[in-house]
Amino acid sequence: MKNELVLKELSTAEIKEKLDNERNMYQKMQLTHAVSPLENPNKLKESRKNIARCLTELRAREIAEQKQN
Repeated sequence: MKNELVLKELSTAEIKEKLDNERNMYQKMQLTHAVSPLENPNKLKESRKNIARCLTELRAREIAEQKQN
């Protein structure tokens, strides 16, 4: 719930930047986890959820923009 509120306050460009950073971090964690186990593998799950939240907010804004036009 807290993440949703934070994302709604950000601009679209900021959300896209956060999405790129989160995807890069997720890929690095996957590679690290493949070589040697992460201390907390739940961070992978959390990262995937953050990526999904960003994509959901971007899609919601896209739909809202289409309805306005």
